[in-house]
Amino acid sequence: QVTLVESGGGLVQAGGSLRLFCAASGRTFSPVAMAWFRQAPGKEREFVAACSWKSSNTYYSDSVKGRFIISRGNAKGTVYLQMNSLKPEDTAIYYCAAGRVPARDRNEYDNWGQGTQVTVSS
Repeated sequence: QVTLVESGGGLVQAGGSLRLFCAASGRTFSPVAMAWFRQAPGKEREFVAACSWKSSNTYYSDSVKGRFIISRGNAKGTVYLQMNSLKPEDTAIYYCAAGRVPARDRNEYDNWGQGTQVTVSS
């Protein structure tokens, strides 16, 4: 059983920054990839960013590229999402996910956190 726990969400004004953190644990946990997705009210869960422990490659959606940075923590199974120049349309619940490949398709991820709310005011 793998558990993912997110933290760092909150309320911020447009143009501000937040840093999300995710920590994964579990006796059999050996992820290759971790990612962030988000889901706004009335919308589907969408890909935000992903990274891999097999390479230094990172992947971003077009809507956050240049503003958000995903990075691995020092401990395996930890990942950060630095969010800069936040916009009201970034408001959503942000979910951490772990899987075998750094994919944009949420179906490629087996393990999910409970989510953390990010609200950006205009």
